Amino acid sequence: MTETDNANPEKGICSSCGLCSIKEWPMQESIQSCVFKNGWLGKREKKLFGRERKPDNPEEMRFGIAQERFTAQLKNPLPDAQWSGIITTIAHRAFESGMVEGVVTLHRSEENRFFSQPVLAMTTEEIDASRGNKPVLSPVLRSLQTAVRKKLKKILVIGAACHIHVLRDFQERFPYLQNMEIYTIGIPCVDNVQRNQFNWILERMSKSPGTACHMEFMQDFRIHIKHTDGTVEKVPFFSLPEELSNPGIFPESCMGCFDYLNSLSDITVGYLAARLLPDQNRQWVMVRTEKGRKLLDLVNDELARYPEEGKWECKKFILQNTERIISSMKEQKASYSPDRKIPVWVGHLLSWMLSMSGPKGIGFAHYSVDFHLIRHYYYVKYRCPEQLTVLVPRHVRSILQEYDLPL
Repeated sequence: MTETDNANPEKGICSSCGLCSIKEWPMQESIQSCVFKNGWLGKREKKLFGRERKPDNPEEMRFGIAQERFTAQLKNPLPDAQWSGIITTIAHRAFESGMVEGVVTLHRSEENRFFSQPVLAMTTEEIDASRGNKPVLSPVLRSLQTAVRKKLKKILVIGAACHIHVLRDFQERFPYLQNMEIYTIGIPCVDNVQRNQFNWILERMSKSPGTACHMEFMQDFRIHIKHTDGTVEKVPFFSLPEELSNPGIFPESCMGCFDYLNSLSDITVGYLAARLLPDQNRQWVMVRTEKGRKLLDLVNDELARYPEEGKWECKKFILQNTERIISSMKEQKASYSPDRKIPVWVGHLLSWMLSMSGPKGIGFAHYSVDFHLIRHYYYVKYRCPEQLTVLVPRHVRSILQEYDLPL
């Protein structure tokens, strides 16, 4: 079963999280916990932390509530990890220590190295095999069915924000998982694609799509595509074909997401606020709950830790793009050109200039979060207006008002 098999048009917007495909309880109960029915954050965030985000704390308004934030990399990086392997190592240590009996995660599909296969990892080898990003909609929660059937009592779930939202709501709302101790590692997640469109997109980005094995938009405003021979192809974002700027190539569930940084996870591990440095693979860690602290403690001695760096302010860079963002969300063009927007060499020059003069570190994270909140707000406003009140958390409107944008 692929993740698109899990989608049900009766559910409306659907991220194919996998919960609805589980046979241990009625599908209608899974749907009641859908984040696209209940909305992002709000009461769920307040229940987890005992409070809402502080409106006078601009970092918390964007990054979510956290006990601690820092950047880090493993002192001894894992081979073949997309970054240094922090998430995989936490999963290993949690399993080896007996903190959990299994890890709900994803393996690469045999069909395509970028496609995902949900798995309940119960050996170190199975945990190892979960390394690397899978940039497609993924039904990771489907593996909860195996955990329930095996009567596991302690599990770790690694997932995107839509997975964690649904999981927390479902565990509280229904009895099926209430006797399970669940730890969560959140992955910052945005701009995933449907499986049936992925190859079409990759072919328009890479000179050698058949050898690509990792792909990520990076802090230097380029898409970094790692190939099986170890080389990294860097494609300037500004030189992508116009047809890749069509909002319609992304699932509604991703364009309707308002929790880029996975704020309901116990610990979030990503890269946005980490410096992009030669021969380093620093990641950004946000410890959110006491369970997240316990997960961090498992690997703390294995980390080289660094404070967050960079200047916070990025307003002028956001304002340079807001008119274009709003227009592209409102206008639904009949067709998009397959030609590059600008030549590649010009794109490299522009990327270099922005990486030198633009936001870095914590400022880049600020920029990226605000960019996506603005884009997604106007996507929902113009393309799914009936969902606007349900999906958009209160703090998003406050951030838009900082830029004097119309609500």
